[in-house]
Amino acid sequence: MADEVRDLLKQVTNDLSRVNDEFSKKAEECLTEVKNNGKLSQETKSEVDKLATSQTELTGKLEDLQARLGEVEQKSARRGGGGSDGLKSIGHQAIEHQAMKDFAASVQGGRRVSVPVKNVTTSPDIATGIVEPQRLPGIDVMPKQRLFVRDLIAGGRTTSPAIFWVQQTGFTNAAVVIATEGTAKPYSDIEFDTKITPVVTIAHMFKASKQIMDDFAQLQSTIDAELRYGLKYVEEQEILFGSGASGHLDGIVPNASAFAPAFAPESRTPIDDLRLAILQAQLARLPVDGFVIHSIDWAKIELTKTSEGAYILANPLRIAGPTLWGRPVVETEIPQFEGEFLAGAFQSGAQIFDREDANVVISTENADDFEKNLISVRCEERLALALKRPEAFVTGPFGTAVPAPIGG
Repeated sequence: MADEVRDLLKQVTNDLSRVNDEFSKKAEECLTEVKNNGKLSQETKSEVDKLATSQTELTGKLEDLQARLGEVEQKSARRGGGGSDGLKSIGHQAIEHQAMKDFAASVQGGRRVSVPVKNVTTSPDIATGIVEPQRLPGIDVMPKQRLFVRDLIAGGRTTSPAIFWVQQTGFTNAAVVIATEGTAKPYSDIEFDTKITPVVTIAHMFKASKQIMDDFAQLQSTIDAELRYGLKYVEEQEILFGSGASGHLDGIVPNASAFAPAFAPESRTPIDDLRLAILQAQLARLPVDGFVIHSIDWAKIELTKTSEGAYILANPLRIAGPTLWGRPVVETEIPQFEGEFLAGAFQSGAQIFDREDANVVISTENADDFEKNLISVRCEERLALALKRPEAFVTGPFGTAVPAPIGG
């Protein structure tokens, strides 16, 4: 079963690579055409739309196959199978890699080792679909990771230093009922804007005594708990608040629509505000599929009680992931998010393109490492964010005033 899924995955990946190449060639033609004529012809728009549709369909198939392969491998692991890197933390992958073992066996000056690892979000200690208290089998284990904004956004890959893509900026619907045969049909107008988004690098490193190579459990814990979390925390800040300046992502919040509640319900609460944000996005035909809220604000929401003192949402005796109005909630510790929220159609409104997954490089040749018996450990990733539909996101402070009626 796993081999069949891998074969399909390989085929879809090749098809997607071909479409991406065609898209890149068409992108150059679009830029030339816009430069010469000031706009894109209807024929070019049609070709771009077809390529975009093919790219979206293939990306969806790729994600489905990756998910299916992950389920198959998890089931194999639970039956005592060989397991897979998808179920191992990046620290676990790093210390188990043969290159790392050879490196540790003879820590030689002037050598470095690069260990490829895969991003993982599931805990290897808990079976798929099961929510239960985490049992700690030892001292050095990866801490349970919270949901990050990245987990809500559609994923993709790129082999280029920049992403060329087409953003829809407007749609004028001219559809009408055609009363008689032979009547000319009206043209609707869909406006596009070409975008080029550069890939950015997020990285950090630390120094340690070479004796840490003798304690792989501690090295694994450090990579997972500190390096990987550090990357994801800064990545989340960039995805949310990136300025778009050189070396930074163009973040979601600066481009999102301002929260403008349609009405004020009686005894309005933050829970109501999130439902009003869903309504605002729905009226723009972009259904919300997730929220981002500061941890303090989410704690206040979970602690909301009835007049009799019963919790409205939370059940202290039950462990469950944070959800509200049927949508997942990402709790963030980013300070500037306190008192505000983000609601959005993350899957359709944005996409992350990974140029280089989080990877670990260990070296003894950096600066004076050899002299001081130290090693340097670097962890970095490269990615780009395409904000395809800025209007798919709504942000603002809780308690935003309802706009006064025109002429009121």
